[in-house]
Amino acid sequence: MKVTVFGAGGRAGRQIVAEAHRRGHQVTAVVRDPARHSDLTDVRVVAGDVTDGVSVEQAAVGQDAAISAAADLSVPPYDFFTASARALITGLRKADVRRLVVVGLASILPGASGAPLMDEPGYPNEYRSFYLGHAAGLDELRASDLDWAYVAPAGDFDHDGTRTGQYRIAEHGDQASRISYADFAIALLDEIETPRCHRAAVSVREA
Repeated sequence: MKVTVFGAGGRAGRQIVAEAHRRGHQVTAVVRDPARHSDLTDVRVVAGDVTDGVSVEQAAVGQDAAISAAADLSVPPYDFFTASARALITGLRKADVRRLVVVGLASILPGASGAPLMDEPGYPNEYRSFYLGHAAGLDELRASDLDWAYVAPAGDFDHDGTRTGQYRIAEHGDQASRISYADFAIALLDEIETPRCHRAAVSVREA
């Protein structure tokens, strides 16, 4: 397949690019400044802005699917995630790319109580504006006609975790859950190759 990865220079993005390349896909890695990412080898690296529909369209023309792992902490989260969702919806539609998988956030998905994980007792909320920005971006996807999946770790990433090659769909969010970036990338590529979640938000955890 031909897969475009937005936010390819981040921790999640790099693992997604590596996993897609490992599976033999043709990867277009989209970053803000290609000169800063010379270590992204064996893939096509292009400059792009995930908040601009024209830029998204240009990066996605001729592709089979797209993955967004993009984030920008230099702007208000609400502004970034709503703008990026709208640009992805507009740009991918014009490029005739129907399948989109977005790297999500456990905080806004249901916890064991059924309420969003961020609203459960004891959940840390110092980054609540970031959570709410993600939630607003997800709302934009829900209102679109794209074939999308919003995939989040059930809790958080294991920053020192290694690739086990396994994961499982979580029944609900769990603050204590961890998954490595590499195993999370496997889940995302599985959703690209054999979609199970159409227009849905799901969380994954280590097997």
